[in-house]
Amino acid sequence: MRSLTFPSVPRSDKTFSIGLGAIVAFAVAEIVCAGFYYIGRTQGAHAAAGPATLPVAAPSAPPIALAIATPPAQTAPTPGATLPPSTAALSAADRLLKEATELRERGDTTNALARLQEAAEKEPKNAQVLAEMATIYESIQLFERSNETWRKVRDIGATAGPLYELAANKLKTGAPAGAAAGPGLAGVSPLDTGTSRPGTDGIPAGATLAITEVKATETPDPDADTNLMLRIAVKKRPNVVLDHTKVKIQVFFYDTVADKEIKLTDADVSYEWLTPNHDWANTNTETLAVTYIRPKNKALSSESALAAAAAAVNPGKKGKPIKTSPPAETGDRKYLGYIVRLYYNDQLQDKRAEPTKLLNLFPPPFTAPSQ
Repeated sequence: MRSLTFPSVPRSDKTFSIGLGAIVAFAVAEIVCAGFYYIGRTQGAHAAAGPATLPVAAPSAPPIALAIATPPAQTAPTPGATLPPSTAALSAADRLLKEATELRERGDTTNALARLQEAAEKEPKNAQVLAEMATIYESIQLFERSNETWRKVRDIGATAGPLYELAANKLKTGAPAGAAAGPGLAGVSPLDTGTSRPGTDGIPAGATLAITEVKATETPDPDADTNLMLRIAVKKRPNVVLDHTKVKIQVFFYDTVADKEIKLTDADVSYEWLTPNHDWANTNTETLAVTYIRPKNKALSSESALAAAAAAVNPGKKGKPIKTSPPAETGDRKYLGYIVRLYYNDQLQDKRAEPTKLLNLFPPPFTAPSQ
């Protein structure tokens, strides 16, 4: 009987087969691991890239939302963004107040009052400005104006702070409204400059004379920067006999220096009566002409100034006043305006000014100053 037989395999061939299988298995395992690794990275990359595509599908909130969410402490304020509308005016008033205080400390009460008047126009209820103004009026013994200004402070009310109480105390214990305006004043002027009103005849109650008209006329002059004439009509009370030698008319002209300071003029000033006699004997009204001439390139004098640079007219005396120029000073001068004062028997009768603020800066004394 034939038999089927298998050829025997050598041992070395079996060992080779086992090793080859192990290598194949290891290679497969490596491939599987590498596959999982790269698949994991790909999924991670897609997951990380996902949020970057959100703004396209759903845009983020506008930038203003970020600004609102920012804490106030970390937000840089915009200059002037929170300032109230009146801040600019307040700043201007405070600046003028500071200038006025410095001028007062230097003894220049005239220009200090000018600054305060300007500040009060900007801020009528600025208690500090009004208090400074009232204090200056007190220092120059203009008690009526001081009391009037302290009343304005008091009327502001409690919002004025400590100045409200100060004003109330000043009005209780301060000088009376009729107090003397200067040394040597005897009695009170028949004209209360703060309250008097012209009567039917155009003359204030208690006065003998009045200024019925002041007309300024400027004449073109190739040799002068300003050639101006004031025509001043002075009327007496009807049926009153007066002594014309006791009539005094003072005309003060003022200039601005360097467009800032207000000072008495150094221009040439003269006067002339336009009506004869000027004694009010045959007429109730007399007219005086006062001329202001500032020559071009006027050389400022270095001589001493008069105590008052004014055209002082006394109908009882002959001749024209001698005018002396104030000391030389820097800055261009320009005509600003005038004040006219009328006295009879050394008592104030009437006054006029243009601009009217000059009366606040240079209030007329009730008694005519000695000349």
